[in-house]
Formats: sequence, structure tokens, C-alpha cells
Amino acid sequence: MKKVVKFGGSSLADAKQVAKACQLIKADKTRQYVIPSAPGKRFEQDQKVTDMLINCYQLASSKQDFLGQLAQVKGRFQAIIKGLKLDLSLEEDFSQIKQHLNQKPQFDYVASRGEYLNGKILAAYLKFDFIDPYEYIFFNEDGYLNSYKTQKNMARRLSQSQFAVIPGFYGQAKDGQVKTFSRGGSDITGSIVAAACEADIYENWTDVSGFLVADPKIVAHPVPIKTITYRELRELSYMGASVLHEAAIFPVRSKGIPINIKNTNKPDDDGTWIVESTARKTDYIITGIAGKKGFCSLTVTKDLMNSEIGFCRRALQAFEDCNLSIEHMPSGIDTMTVVVHEDEFLDKEQAVVTRLHRLTNPDSIEIEADLALIAVVGRGMKDQLGTAARLFSALAKEHINIKMIDQGSSELNIIIAVAERDFENAIRAIYQTFVK
Repeated sequence: MKKVVKFGGSSLADAKQVAKACQLIKADKTRQYVIPSAPGKRFEQDQKVTDMLINCYQLASSKQDFLGQLAQVKGRFQAIIKGLKLDLSLEEDFSQIKQHLNQKPQFDYVASRGEYLNGKILAAYLKFDFIDPYEYIFFNEDGYLNSYKTQKNMARRLSQSQFAVIPGFYGQAKDGQVKTFSRGGSDITGSIVAAACEADIYENWTDVSGFLVADPKIVAHPVPIKTITYRELRELSYMGASVLHEAAIFPVRSKGIPINIKNTNKPDDDGTWIVESTARKTDYIITGIAGKKGFCSLTVTKDLMNSEIGFCRRALQAFEDCNLSIEHMPSGIDTMTVVVHEDEFLDKEQAVVTRLHRLTNPDSIEIEADLALIAVVGRGMKDQLGTAARLFSALAKEHINIKMIDQGSSELNIIIAVAERDFENAIRAIYQTFVK
């Protein structure tokens, strides 16, 4: 048995939390490879170390004094070292960060130092090897992960260490600079390491006991999800569920490695298992509900468009010409609706409309803003009759108008659009219908 364990920022926010995480690691000798995030918030009004470092970068870039903020970052790490009673100095590391900020600061380098320094602390405390991911995680010229090169080099390096700490969140760009994943990218590092060492389990430790069926900020005390498939997770993560970075699925999925979301503060809780496939039945028809605000739709109407060869291609070309990605594209016999992110679309609105007219010669184009998308996801839906009817009935009872419906042929999810003002009420109505 071999496990890779990733700890989030809240699990490593101070010396007490770091000691708790390390106790969990030491309690199980199969937990061989550790991926730490930067220290998170210690209390509600606190700052995450990564945000503090980004502030240092912003100050340095605008030629303002960053030393006070950097001193606060140093103080956070010194407090952890002191609390753990470690004989470890980070003076040289902070001297290098200061020198970098004084010269030509690079955003990704500065933003990644929280994980780097926390990794050094954990390695010293656990007496594990320290592996700098800069040397083994590689990105292509386009900024995407070079999976082949990364897996080859990471696997070779891990074979030389039985126990190691590998900081999350960053690697090396094609030009030799430090390159970070998007925020939450330590999840991806953990997945890369799990795939490279062919782990049996990838444990992702955070401050919640796994995934919940709905956002607890919207639904009071939602029930936890016991088991979820990669595909279901991908749908929910993309639509706003934030326990795990959506891209963390890909490296482990190719190896069939399950992910277990665990709570550092409640380690005995089962958490959520994320698997490729399962014969386990879900407790409810749906697995989860997630959604996001900030969308708008363009509905193109033209009589007999369904018989016009190439119509959809030309319509989508209008968005491509304006460098806009699309979210969803439900259509009818004489209508085609394209959903896009509103903040990306507004500045290009009329350019898109003009291109659509030139390329498709429509009868009309209607734009609707302030939309929210909600995904109802569940592998159990395909075996239940009337799921969509129950969904629509739940929203009708709350007098919520459905603006758009999009269901894939896999029957894994149903996506609806509602007005932003109805977003929270819609999620609560769906939850009450399918879970309560």
C-alpha cells in the first residue's frame, strides 16, 4: 500500500495545525509522499500567506516598499518553526526572495514561495526528503502541463526516495522561470505525484469532511457525498464546487487511482471517495448540485436553420473570431442559443452580433444577461423516471422561471439557466426535492 497525501492551507495554517497533519502522516507508514500548500487563514480575518506574497509582488512591481509585508510573511513562518521547536533557518530563503523583489520580480516565483517554504518546514519536521517540484514538473510553451516529461522525471526522482515532501502549486516553465498552476493547484501536484509513483490512494486533507451535496453557504447543513465518480466530480467542480481543483482529476484518472477527501480536524470521518466507476448506489437520485453566476445568452433565430448546412459552424465562428469561448449551446429547429461568460462578452458584444449577422443572416438575435447556471449531477438519474419533471416542478413551485435547459445524452447531468436573483432559491428548491 502506498499513499500520497496533500494538505490544504487551512490544515497547515499554524504550528498546531502542522503538528496535527504530521501526526496523521506518522501514524500511517504508507503515507509516503506529502504535498503541502502554503499556510492558510488562522482565523476569519486573517490573510493567506499566498495573498501576502502576492501583495509583496504588487508593491515591488509598483516600486513601493514591500519590506513590511515581507516581514509579516517571515513572521508567519518563524511562528510555525518556533511552535514546532525546529532548528531551522529560512534566512537565506527570505534573502533570495527580497533580492528577487528588488530586481525584476516575477509573479509566479513570488506566489509559489509559500508552498516552497512550508515544504521545507514539513520535510525538516518529518525528517523526509525535500523534492523541489521546479526540477520535475514541466510546462510547455503554451503554459500547459507537459504530462509526459513530468511523469517520466517525477517517477524517476520518487523512486530514489521512500519518504518525501514535494511542495504543491508550481513547476518550471519552458523558459526556465517558475510557473504556477491556477489557485488551488496543489491538488494537481498531488495528483501528478500519485500517478508518478503509482500510489494506491491519493488522500486530500482539508477542513471539511469531503464533498457536500450542495454549497453550505446556500443550503443549511447539506448531507455529505460518500462516493462520487471522476465524471461527476468534473461536472460539479467546473460548476463551482470548490473542495478539489477540477484539473486534479486527470493524472490519477489515467491510472485508476482513487482520491479520498479527508478532514484534518476530524480524521476519523469517512470523507468522500472519488473513483473511476462504482457499483455503489447513491443515497439519493442526485449526487450533487452546483452552480455559478455571471452568464449571458445569445439566441439566434432563423426559419429553417436546421436544413441550412453549415449554419452552426458559421454561428460559432463568430465567437471564435472574437476570441470567446462558449459554455453551452442548446438549440431548436429555428433557434440556437449560445451561453457565454458575461464579463468576457460585454466588451465584445456588438462585434459578436455583427459577425453573426454577416455569417448567418439571422431573422433576429436576442441577448439576455444576468443568468446563473445550475448543474444537477448524478449517475443515479439515468435509472430513474421523471427526474427532469421533478426538477421542473420544484422550481415551478417556487415561481422560478427556467431560461434554458441542457441535458447530455449520458444523462449524467441536467444544466438549467435561471435569473441570477433566483439562483440561491433554485438550489434550495432542488435540494429539498431530491434530498430532504
